[in-house]
Amino acid sequence: MSTLTRPAVHRRSNTDRLRQGLANGKFTAVLILLPPALILFSLFVILPLADAAYYSAFSWNGYGTPTNFVGTQNYERLLDHSVFHTALWNTAKLILVSLIIQMPLALGLALLVYRKTPTNTLFRLVFFLPYILAEVAAGLIWSFVFDGDYGITAFMFQTLGQESVYVLADRQWAFPAIMTVIVWKYFGFHMMIYIAALQSVPKDLIEAAKLEGAKPRQVALFVQIPLIKHAIVVSGFFAIIGSLQIFDIIIPMTNGGPSNSTHTIVTYLYTFGLSRLNIGFGSAAAVVLFVLAIGIALFYQRATAKEART
Repeated sequence: MSTLTRPAVHRRSNTDRLRQGLANGKFTAVLILLPPALILFSLFVILPLADAAYYSAFSWNGYGTPTNFVGTQNYERLLDHSVFHTALWNTAKLILVSLIIQMPLALGLALLVYRKTPTNTLFRLVFFLPYILAEVAAGLIWSFVFDGDYGITAFMFQTLGQESVYVLADRQWAFPAIMTVIVWKYFGFHMMIYIAALQSVPKDLIEAAKLEGAKPRQVALFVQIPLIKHAIVVSGFFAIIGSLQIFDIIIPMTNGGPSNSTHTIVTYLYTFGLSRLNIGFGSAAAVVLFVLAIGIALFYQRATAKEART
């Protein structure tokens, strides 16, 4: 008897939930808001990705209908290309610099200026201004700074009576200069994430730690930082995905040079795919970039979720 009545109770509970959802307007909101989101996602994500996967199987210049089917040759060329290996390594270095240098710098500054005072407000504005600046404008400004003939670097060396250094024309120093600019450009964004999280930390916990004799450094390490782990996880996700998409700063600074030594995956895609009208090859690079982004995002999500459980 009990086994026969349980499904009925289960059905009634589901029916009650459905009625409650309709009464609260939740299902109506979903029916209204979900279709536009799905349409936009399909138009701007799913369809372009499907087109890229399709075109990657052709040798095509972008004009007319692709007819020269080459199968996986574009992927084979891509994986055998030494410049693509350099672009992968440069992208990995950007991720590491973002996680190891940019995020700790932003967290340290956030701990210094998170309190609501006029002076801290001024410092926040100064630190956040680089992020507001357009990427292309930032790249042009820093290309002038590093210019060995007319830039600030040239002026400094001439003032010291030394021979000028062409930083962006040196294979050894060009990409470190780009990484420096990227840290300068985006650390303010991460700092604001940390500031918002730090301001939500209960003040009574901080005061209790101070009463127990904890120093400011100990308060930060054992009270504040553990309580803003969720913000650090979000910041790390933005740092990784942003590093995979770096393009607008590199093009005006070096355009991938010297000798293709400063390419990332996106600038490689643009230079060897779009600008050379090799759309099939560029589409293959785009597919690889998408797979890398999804793989890294899933790995990061699992790693952070596992750490949160422990």
